Amino acid sequence: MPGILRPEVFNIAIIGSGLGGLSAAIALRRQGHQVTIYERYDFGGEVGASLSVASNGSRLLQEWDVDIKSAKPVVLRSLIMHEWDSGEVKSTYDLGDYRTRFGTDYNNFHRIDLHNVLKETAISQSGSGKPCKLEVWHKATSIDAENGVIAFENGNTVTADVIIAADGIRSLSREQIGVVPNIKASTSCCYRCIISADKLRKLGLEEYLNNEAIEFWGGYGISKIVLSPCSDNNVVSCYCFYPAEMNDISEDGWNLSASPQKLVDTFPGLDKKLQTLFLNAEDIKMWRLYNHDPYPYWVQGRVALLGDAAHPMVPDQSQGACMAIEDAGALGIVFSDKYSNLSVNERLRLYEKTRKDRATRVQSASARARTDLSERIGWSSSKDRPGKLTIEEICGYNMHEHIAQLASQ
Repeated sequence: MPGILRPEVFNIAIIGSGLGGLSAAIALRRQGHQVTIYERYDFGGEVGASLSVASNGSRLLQEWDVDIKSAKPVVLRSLIMHEWDSGEVKSTYDLGDYRTRFGTDYNNFHRIDLHNVLKETAISQSGSGKPCKLEVWHKATSIDAENGVIAFENGNTVTADVIIAADGIRSLSREQIGVVPNIKASTSCCYRCIISADKLRKLGLEEYLNNEAIEFWGGYGISKIVLSPCSDNNVVSCYCFYPAEMNDISEDGWNLSASPQKLVDTFPGLDKKLQTLFLNAEDIKMWRLYNHDPYPYWVQGRVALLGDAAHPMVPDQSQGACMAIEDAGALGIVFSDKYSNLSVNERLRLYEKTRKDRATRVQSASARARTDLSERIGWSSSKDRPGKLTIEEICGYNMHEHIAQLASQ
């Protein structure tokens, strides 16, 4: 009808179909934009073990009408700290009225379960907004940030109003906009593994299925075990940190296979129950850890970095996925009708201003928590040292208010 202003619809290209890229696709689809996701390989799904999504991520999943239950989460009720050698409980942080305090449950997923649900949410014919397109075998080789042009290895070229670079810790897009990472190898490596509920019951270790907790051994120094249930309590997942000097991992990756005995031998003197679990574990992989200095900027022209492409971090705050989901949430908000008075570049600058300081703070706190469990959200307290990251700061965050405040400035 004459005189009615229609919302501006942008053609948005997302490079990468990991958790961050799919979250961005959903958030931007919900605002009515035309979204295409470009994946360098076939869509084979994620690899990995458990993935905790605290309320700062889960609230956005709820806001986007993601069917969280279909991703088979375990709702976490507490954090438990064990003695390294005996396994006895040293202390427990009860999450208590978490849903009342923060608006959602603290959900623990298997990475693959959540990845599949996000994919279906992005491309489904149901739900608000136009279904996203998923183009596989599209490896981006060059980006013209000012003109929004992406060239792919297969010879295709596309032009977009906005390009979201969600192509992970080894992002090629990052280099295309002139961001050169300063990377240092961590003094730590990590094994990750899983074990099925059936095996745990046969071994008499079903307590780890039933505790509804993230459980810790060690953590004051490099060595630390982090255990949690996921996938409707059918799987227990472990992340096992150890000194990098104990083996010679020169290959960069997080998918290098190892044997159960090698895993056990890495942690002499550890709780016998965990040693039994490790000897029966499945999908044991070694993961080399790196520290990235914060990048000077995330946005150039029509391109914005997201997730691990923008702020890679070690996993010791269990916030890597949440930070990527928050990035996606910020994009959905700044590309909503509420900010239609802003140009594309102004919206991307508002996104960067919203996200960069907060993600960098979590990145830094994660690095400190690598060898100091008292820095871990839940165990940390600003009372024992001002400036520590707290559960209230992370889980109680209101992104809509934050963006509105920054936009008004």
